[in-house]
Amino acid sequence: MENAKSVKLILEDGTEIEGQSFGAFTSSAGEVVFSTAMTGYPENLTDPSFAGQILVLTYPIVGNYGVPGEELYESISRIFESDKIHVAGLVVNYYSEEHSHWHAAKSLGEWLAEYNIPGIYGVDTRMLTKKLREKGAMLGKIVADGEDVPLHDPNQDNLVAQVSPDGVQHYGTGKNKIVLVDCGTKTNIIRCFLERDVELIRVPWDYDFTQLDYDGLFLSNGPGDPKMCVPTIEHLQKALQQDKPIFGICLGSQLMGLAAGGDTFKLKYGHRSHNQPVKLTGTQRSYITSQNHGFAVDTATLPAEWDMLFENLNDGTCEGIKHKTKPFFSTQFHPEAAGGPQDTEFLFDQFLDEVEKYKAGK
Repeated sequence: MENAKSVKLILEDGTEIEGQSFGAFTSSAGEVVFSTAMTGYPENLTDPSFAGQILVLTYPIVGNYGVPGEELYESISRIFESDKIHVAGLVVNYYSEEHSHWHAAKSLGEWLAEYNIPGIYGVDTRMLTKKLREKGAMLGKIVADGEDVPLHDPNQDNLVAQVSPDGVQHYGTGKNKIVLVDCGTKTNIIRCFLERDVELIRVPWDYDFTQLDYDGLFLSNGPGDPKMCVPTIEHLQKALQQDKPIFGICLGSQLMGLAAGGDTFKLKYGHRSHNQPVKLTGTQRSYITSQNHGFAVDTATLPAEWDMLFENLNDGTCEGIKHKTKPFFSTQFHPEAAGGPQDTEFLFDQFLDEVEKYKAGK
């Protein structure tokens, strides 16, 4: 890129990597993580689960299809996963300044600049990813124009409180009333529910949903350490005393594990990609999934009435839990999967089937 300005990516171990700036020419700090997805950067950057993180994209060419224009579906975005970019910074190998796509409205660099998010390109992302796999997710910062900033661990912040909405929102007029506890939900979760004829009540992370009349409870994804969500866990513990179906995704799975009496732990570098294989426990059936999380449930700490539902075939970690007798289950991966794969979207149908059974008294 002509006249590109030099910037540095500095890691907590002292590693300094020089590259070129795109997006906002500013400094930023966060947790450096990587995603191996080949496509879907508009969805990744607007995913609230990436809040506070400097995202390294391993695919070598980024920005070639630009950024699509905004479209609305039932008052939410038809494309993006939230209403803004959540990453603290973006690191790529080659940034394609010239984009080409029929749906593109602007370049990736222009989009980042609108939200004052710095990007750096010209980085050997293969080398950087190998370092993160060996040492684990690290703190880091993008330094522009000599404007140094201190390292900052976003996991020490209550990120869920930062990305959760302030008030209650309603969508749809369907036959099944579902409460969505928004800890940083991806909008494709809302789209998946609305396509299945539900009335959706979207509430903030700390809202006492136990006072509401509903047929089923959904726990969304979100950023950071699930143990920060104390009010959510307390409300969920009350819900687990009932028989109304509960479905959790990503952070929602961790919250379910904590409310059930189990524990969670931080993964070395997390699971962030579109093609993570998981196996349905007790079978040889496997699925290809989309994931974005840095914490997991420790299944060894779960009470006897809970089982692991899915297992990650790469590292054996828990990818979901279920209650042995009640209609409570969760997945660590994303069945709504934008931008793909969609192999496990049927889990929304299974959840709503449980809702129908509960309403029918079965």
